[in-house]
Amino acid sequence: MCRACQRGRPLDPRRCRRAARPRRRLRVVAIRRGRGARARRCEHPDPADRDPGAAAAGGDAHIAPAGRRRQVRRTAHPAVSAKKLVLAVIDGVHPAMLQRAAATGRTPALARLMADGVYVDDCVAAFPSVTPVCAATIATGAGPDRHLIPAMNWYFREEERYVDYGSSFQSSRAMGITRGLTDLVYNLNRSHLSSDTPTVFELLDDIGVRTAGTTYLIYRGRHRHEVTDETPLVRLVGRTVMRHGVWGPRELFYADLFASRRTGCHSQLGLPGLRDEHSGCVGAYLVEHDLFDFLLLSLPDNDTNSHKRGPDAQVHSLAIADRQLERVMHAAGGPAAFLEDHAVIVIADHAHALVERSVAITEAFDDLGVLRPDAGRRKEGALAVCPSQRSAMVYVLDPERRAELLPRARERAQQLEGVDHLIWREGEEVAVWSPRGELRFAAVGPLVDVAGDSWSVDGAWEALELERRADDGALVSIAYPNALARIWAAVNTATAGDLLLGAVPGFEFVDWGGIHHVGAGAHGSLHRSDSLAPLLWIGTGPESRAARPQWTLRDVVPMVAEHFSAAPTAP
Repeated sequence: MCRACQRGRPLDPRRCRRAARPRRRLRVVAIRRGRGARARRCEHPDPADRDPGAAAAGGDAHIAPAGRRRQVRRTAHPAVSAKKLVLAVIDGVHPAMLQRAAATGRTPALARLMADGVYVDDCVAAFPSVTPVCAATIATGAGPDRHLIPAMNWYFREEERYVDYGSSFQSSRAMGITRGLTDLVYNLNRSHLSSDTPTVFELLDDIGVRTAGTTYLIYRGRHRHEVTDETPLVRLVGRTVMRHGVWGPRELFYADLFASRRTGCHSQLGLPGLRDEHSGCVGAYLVEHDLFDFLLLSLPDNDTNSHKRGPDAQVHSLAIADRQLERVMHAAGGPAAFLEDHAVIVIADHAHALVERSVAITEAFDDLGVLRPDAGRRKEGALAVCPSQRSAMVYVLDPERRAELLPRARERAQQLEGVDHLIWREGEEVAVWSPRGELRFAAVGPLVDVAGDSWSVDGAWEALELERRADDGALVSIAYPNALARIWAAVNTATAGDLLLGAVPGFEFVDWGGIHHVGAGAHGSLHRSDSLAPLLWIGTGPESRAARPQWTLRDVVPMVAEHFSAAPTAP
């Protein structure tokens, strides 16, 4: 320590550099580099010293012009892979809209990645195909039966209350704004997401990979972050609602609430319309200062735009997302220079379908006794009803009355216009009702789907429009892709309802705030219009989409793990 520090004078980092960089214990670890590279030894801070805020640096993010190669600043903790990896998640992209945007020149960065890399136009989402479920699947490589996030809106049996991750502001108000924010920011990662299912951040943190992430629903990692105090608004929120720290990747930038270092990038607490710009600003800063090996770059504003204007309006919002991806690339000197040192995976969590009519599902079961979210301590009600856009769940609150109430709830749901599927457990089987018929299936039997999973199916195959593929006899459904596996995972989720519903194309279930998206876009069902999303990669992964007969959201984490030679989570 310098003399000025010993005398208690204000510290000037220019005069006392040693004090600004505290000594860290180092451990030597052997980490394999990227695909085809040799192993090397590198130094990283001991896990006990993990403190993302200790190396905070000021300065604004700066974007280089496209034709100029920026000199990337080197960090004290160099990369552990031959190529760094950016996983860009663009929320709610319909493949046809991405292809239209690329063909018309609105998304030059994505068009280049599609042309030079591997492009998949039918990656299958989880079910229900809503953002919390799909985000958790992307981040863990597991379905809802393992990560335990069942829907956008669900009933927490242990705590006897509804959980809503932001269906709408009106729905959040019905649930309680403070409770909703606490569930979204804290409980989703801390207690709702299964602790037995590691996230991609935890997987990579454990082998010394420098992880980073911008505002994304699933952020859980091994590094502690406290609420920032950068702006008056954040300081106010930090004194009232958001007082606690979280565990995330090494570099976490979450809606201005948590920021590993000062970047000059702000989003007004994650305001829709500013979130893509915030991610682009942060991503460019991280590239310029060489602060990550793995970055999850979240670009969620396309989803907001689609809910307001419909899936056909996605070209505009995809152009905005593309500009932020370009911004990140330009921080390294432009796309060509960026791709020399970075691999990229781009994925959407689900698609969007046009909504033409709404279904007031929260009112449909009133005579059976529905628990309202504002019931307080009264807890009066036989059923909990949980709409999640084009999907919904019904919970029987008294287990002893399940045999009585579940058939009555099914009968009532069958009478509703706009219901495409009712799904429930029948012993070791799953039952699926549709206006086209009813079937039962189990996860063992003579039928094999395109992914190689075995099934037995009895009843009306028309319920899921199942058929045997002509060339190899594989069980498929064009209208409801990967239907059996997705249903099986959803029904076997411990936190799911007793009855699951999917909407007919064109219909949506009204949320607890009375909100729907008629005339615009929504998602959540089994149907291909909600469920097929784009996936593309370059600089990593297999050389062809033919490496898998059917790509799903669960395939992203294994690809990331292979890139860093890490052990992936179990399928």
